[in-house]
Amino acid sequence: MSHTVTKLVLKALRTNLFHIVLSVIFLMIGLTDCHSQELREKRRGILKPKTEQPKPTATDTATVDLPQVTEVKAVKPPDSIKTDSVKKNKNALDAIVKRSADDYEKLDQRKKELTLYNNAQLNYKDIELKAGVIIMKYDKDEIFAGRFKDSTGYSQYPYFKQGTNIVEADSIHFNTKTKKARVWNSRSDQGEFRIKGEVTKKENDSVYFIKNARFTTSKNIDDPEYYFLAYRAKLVPGQKVVVGPTNMWIANVPTPLGIPFAFFPTTSEAESGFIMPSYGDSNNRGYFLQNGGYYFAMGERLDLALTGDYYTNGSYGLRATSSYASRYKFAGNVNIRYENQVTSERGFTDYARAKNYNIQWSHSQDSKANPTSRFSASVNLGSTQYFRQSLNTVNVGAALNNQLQSTVSYSKTFQTVPQANFTVSATHQQNSNTGAINMTLPTFQGNIDRIFLFAKEDEAKKGLIKNVNLQYSIRGENRFATNDSVFFKPEMWRDARSGVQHSIPLSTNFKMFKFFSVSASTAYQENWVFNTISKDYNETTNRVETKDLNGFDSFRTYNFSSSVGTTVYGTFNFGDDKKLQAIRHTIRPSISYGYTPSFDKYYDTYQLDASGTKFDDYSRFEGGLYGAPGQSYSNNVGISVNNTIEAKVKDKDEKVTEPKKVMLINNLNFTTSYNLAADSLAWSPVRVTAGTVLFKNKMNVNVGTTLDPYAIDNSGRRIDTYNIDNGGSLFRLTSANVTLNYSIASSDGEGGRKDEDSQTARNGGRTDDLFGASTDMTDQNKSMFDDDADTDKKKKPGKSKFYSAELPWDLRMAYSLTYGNNNREKKITGNSIMLSGNLDLTPRWKMGFSSGYDFVQKGVTFTQLRFERDLLSWRMNFNWVPFGDNTFWGFFIGIKSSVLSDIKWDKRQVPDRRLTN
Repeated sequence: MSHTVTKLVLKALRTNLFHIVLSVIFLMIGLTDCHSQELREKRRGILKPKTEQPKPTATDTATVDLPQVTEVKAVKPPDSIKTDSVKKNKNALDAIVKRSADDYEKLDQRKKELTLYNNAQLNYKDIELKAGVIIMKYDKDEIFAGRFKDSTGYSQYPYFKQGTNIVEADSIHFNTKTKKARVWNSRSDQGEFRIKGEVTKKENDSVYFIKNARFTTSKNIDDPEYYFLAYRAKLVPGQKVVVGPTNMWIANVPTPLGIPFAFFPTTSEAESGFIMPSYGDSNNRGYFLQNGGYYFAMGERLDLALTGDYYTNGSYGLRATSSYASRYKFAGNVNIRYENQVTSERGFTDYARAKNYNIQWSHSQDSKANPTSRFSASVNLGSTQYFRQSLNTVNVGAALNNQLQSTVSYSKTFQTVPQANFTVSATHQQNSNTGAINMTLPTFQGNIDRIFLFAKEDEAKKGLIKNVNLQYSIRGENRFATNDSVFFKPEMWRDARSGVQHSIPLSTNFKMFKFFSVSASTAYQENWVFNTISKDYNETTNRVETKDLNGFDSFRTYNFSSSVGTTVYGTFNFGDDKKLQAIRHTIRPSISYGYTPSFDKYYDTYQLDASGTKFDDYSRFEGGLYGAPGQSYSNNVGISVNNTIEAKVKDKDEKVTEPKKVMLINNLNFTTSYNLAADSLAWSPVRVTAGTVLFKNKMNVNVGTTLDPYAIDNSGRRIDTYNIDNGGSLFRLTSANVTLNYSIASSDGEGGRKDEDSQTARNGGRTDDLFGASTDMTDQNKSMFDDDADTDKKKKPGKSKFYSAELPWDLRMAYSLTYGNNNREKKITGNSIMLSGNLDLTPRWKMGFSSGYDFVQKGVTFTQLRFERDLLSWRMNFNWVPFGDNTFWGFFIGIKSSVLSDIKWDKRQVPDRRLTN
């Protein structure tokens, strides 16, 4: 019997031997890991010595609980291949755990618990967790994370990330299977919102319930400048936030502003919605609502905003703004504005009505989209008085500009030999003072690259013969010269001028006597026109009548030109040990010759009066697209001398051995011409221009003058007598001008900012602030701090933040002086100065100004004062134009974030302007 029991015991031991071995291995691994960790901590002096355990006594023995045997039966052993003897542990980890900690990592197999302490980090499946302390109970699929506390207080707050959702909190309790969690003092970002909740319950990946939630756009979530306190909230990450009773707090002080419930979209994509208007009043138009409308989000590539204004006296405005883009292909925006303005009331003497519009379109193509073709557009057209009379867009930069320009073009290049290309374009130029408009619709320009007639394609082009080349170009135009009153009306199309011009230039260039560059060219032009005139004397009306004729006609011209030039260098050395080591003077003289024959065959004679004795000549091509060919031949010799002067100066840094080059005079040019075919007044006036830069390239100085060698009579006409022979000097000064542009800032580099893509630039205004900074009522998010994303970055290292004498500033100056003496008037016709600048009064206070003075008119030019305060999450500004036609003041305070842009107070006094039709 004892033998049978012994066999059964051995069999039981064999059956459980594998389990026993595994248990021992796991136990040894755990002990080894803990033992090695303890040794490391003791070396670092972090862990406290453990209490000594009592030593085992003689009665302590190792025991193994064996299964109780109640009955012995002969059982056929199972097939070891079909049945795995190792049972799967339900509490085992089902993924790799990556972990780290500065102090220690503890794995407790008995409690199924992993503890990480100090700068703990754990990665499990799609979970990334960082905290001061992390405890993972992997048998229950639970994770606990908390802060780290030391002598300085709390630090290492838990950071939890699962997928794209990120939560920062004081402590976290999370279940990896159910995805449920409980979070204390959670902090998360949802779009532009930052949300902090006292207690947050996570139901699943898409629903969170928050108690006492704070919503803000402040960067400091723990101590925000303002927040909305919602006692109950439901958050769907990336989609929406739904809240119950909500109250606004400013500086931790509750305000009476509250709502019973609210809905906030938090999607990363744009959403359609209403645009809340702003209100105000005007002396001439009554109360108004401005910039209200609807925003259409049509996807990532296209959007549309429809807004409008309404005044109680009947005035209204409509606007449509759209932006579009296709990555790596093109981008652009469209802005259409219309205003129906009414002043006063019908029946009063000051009653006036004006209808103005403006169309802007900007389109640019990515250079990588298509290397051989390109489409671009820059359109700015509309009513002449739009920017001067519009009350919604107080854009002084555009109001003071008198030119509107537009260009739409498409170009294509053909990779052939020779290369060919063409451009189809439409252009528009509009003068807002006179209302004159010049437009081409369309213009076709085709070109064929140079063809060398006497040289092979891979052969060097040197010498007179081998450099002979031929080109061909064709240009067709349909041009309109009209004004604002008939723009795009039948009268405009009736007065169109059309034509096609062919040009074939033949040219060559070569060296002569090694030092002289010679070029010669001749050009043939054929002009096709479809509009001509005829002049006849009408005996009935007793006057000359001009008739417009429509039909094809043509004329041909040709000319010849040549030039010869060289370069002369003169260097004055003062020694390498001198501060001024050398001065180099570069002279580029050139002489040109041009010949154009007379084309009097295209001229006819017409009778001037009834006597039949007075006649005059005219060309039927007068007033045409390309004008009339010359009736007298031209035989001109041109003379020009260009000078530049630069110096070599020893560098102040002794480590730099090479001297630096300093430009003393950028250009000093003399130009004139002599007409060999003229019987009198053969010399043309001498034009002298000069330019230089001063003060480390911060000031540009340009000077120009015109000197006439001939005298004038009492009526102011030039006579064929030299001025020196008439009792005067060698030359008579007829005009002169001086311009200075100075830009300086407290930091290195040029002062002032230029934004070529700003709305001011698209309106046609200046990109700097010399004509004032624009104030667009449709977009109050523009700030003077836009270029200062982080004010602290501007501070120099070592400067105290508590006290610093540094006040960042920038200043721009433009001075212009014009002198006129064409008729012995000796008068200064223009003398004005314009100034603009910005000053940082404090790191969060900015002041800007624009002003000037006209010394001829004796008055102050346009003046604007700008103040802005950066209130962190808020922004406050005040703009003031104290006098002039654009008298205006405006005050604004509101939240910067576009999500809460309707939380604002905007008060302004718009200019009282007089409408002109």
